[in-house]
Amino acid sequence: MSVKQVKLTVVVIILAFFAFFALAPFFFMLVSSFKPGDQIIKNGISARLDLDIMTFKNYKTLFTERNGIYLYWYKNSVLITTIQTAVAVFLSSLVGYGLAVYDFKGKNILFVLVLILMMVPIEILILPLYKLSITLKIIDTYAGVMLPFIVPPVAVFFFRQFAVGLPMELIDAARIDGASEFGIFFKIMMPLMKPAFGAMIILQAMFSWNAFVWPLIVLRSNENFTLPIGLASLITPYGNSYDMLFSGAVISVVPIIILFMFKQNSFISGLTVGGVKG
Repeated sequence: MSVKQVKLTVVVIILAFFAFFALAPFFFMLVSSFKPGDQIIKNGISARLDLDIMTFKNYKTLFTERNGIYLYWYKNSVLITTIQTAVAVFLSSLVGYGLAVYDFKGKNILFVLVLILMMVPIEILILPLYKLSITLKIIDTYAGVMLPFIVPPVAVFFFRQFAVGLPMELIDAARIDGASEFGIFFKIMMPLMKPAFGAMIILQAMFSWNAFVWPLIVLRSNENFTLPIGLASLITPYGNSYDMLFSGAVISVVPIIILFMFKQNSFISGLTVGGVKG
């Protein structure tokens, strides 16, 4: 075996080791989702496949218990994630593109502000955002969840770094041909930025889908809860619905897995190309 093959084998073993530890919690959760809640409490979370007690009853209960409240949580998460991801990625791409391509007064100051916002923890912004949400009367609404993060600074920074590496000669040629600035962006630059869009769609969708702190503060009614909040509400001092919790958690990861399967090439390309050009 050559030295190159040995190195490759070592890398594969190391990656497989990390992949095992990354997937192990999900496997434990998947196995537990087929066990009755009392068995999970009695024996704890384990990877033991006991076929005598494993059943699909938990998944049936998930859609029938509490008048099918899980479906409301799922619908809320899907709608919020879809709308917020689409709007956030689109607006962030415009801002990032503008900071990369155009020269205007205050451009560097705006970029510094974007960097500063990236370093500010969400916990510091919760109180002013909450007071603003009350003033705008968007508490317990989809808008209250989405509006404060509709233009994420991380996405703006990513698109700006990617757009810096775009060929400016195409912009000059399009202007000579009489194309408008929006036409240049939508017809020429946006197709070139597909890898960046693919990466940001996945990252933004994961952020929106898994968001917990802010939706927990702004949402009040049980019917408007998103999946993270709804699943967390199953654990209470008065009783724990482990059967719904584990089966609901398993189904909750399906949309993100499907999204990544369709966008994984763009995701990897966007991160690598953006990192090199940045």
